[in-house]
Amino acid sequence: MSIKNAAKALIINEGKVLLNKCLNTMGDFAWGLPNGAIYYDIPGGGQNKYEFLEETIKRECLEETGYSVIVERLAAVYEEIFIMDTVKMDETQLLVYEQNCHKVFFIFLCRLDDQPQKEATEKDVDFVDAEWIAIDDVKNILLFPKTFHDNFDLMLNSKMPVFLGSEKINKL
Repeated sequence: MSIKNAAKALIINEGKVLLNKCLNTMGDFAWGLPNGAIYYDIPGGGQNKYEFLEETIKRECLEETGYSVIVERLAAVYEEIFIMDTVKMDETQLLVYEQNCHKVFFIFLCRLDDQPQKEATEKDVDFVDAEWIAIDDVKNILLFPKTFHDNFDLMLNSKMPVFLGSEKINKL
């Protein structure tokens, strides 16, 4: 098992935040949601070898949303460990699990640069669309992980980066 860094972008523009709208197709595997449930995620993804986190943010935002961003500051850090019953997994599922079961999220506050939006080139499995949500409305949506939802205002408004804690999610 390795630890994977993930860089996430809180992209703010005109009182709105850009979030990935997703449709759950994995049953309760990931979030305990029924198939077909809508949830939101912050754009971003895994850091590649020899890639700085700022480069990760810029690449992931362009791939997922088509927007080029400018990183303003680190907003938060969060650690998550997924514990699952690996006995029931086939080789492919086990490989994906092993690569993603322990993540450290670095959440950055970003803004759009002056480039026009391009076509998104890489969309995650459950991705439906990139959607601008009014900052005041974030409290009314399912934003995952739950820690991001519960600390959304803190991440936006804190003058210094905040540690959102470490969580062990047991799916046994």
